[in-house]
Amino acid sequence: MIAQQFGFTLPQIKAELDKLPGGRTPTKADWAGISHSFRAALDEKITALTRLRDNLDGCIGCGCLSLRSCRLYNAQDRAREKGPGPRYLLGDRPE
Repeated sequence: MIAQQFGFTLPQIKAELDKLPGGRTPTKADWAGISHSFRAALDEKITALTRLRDNLDGCIGCGCLSLRSCRLYNAQDRAREKGPGPRYLLGDRPE
């Protein structure tokens, strides 16, 4: 299924398809409601991938502190206070 190719899990797809009416053929409006949910999730993925592409060669706030620039952008690993992972790619900003 195309939705799986874009990173949606089978439970996520099932949850959306379960919103379709039983006992009748789905209408254009029914499909529009489902596509709205998928569109919002895709927009979030596109935003995250764009941030990754644009910032991958710099500090991403992952906590590694192995690059010289990380000492400038994330001194004493301040990003870890916001949680685990690549904080700046997740939308947090250096302070």
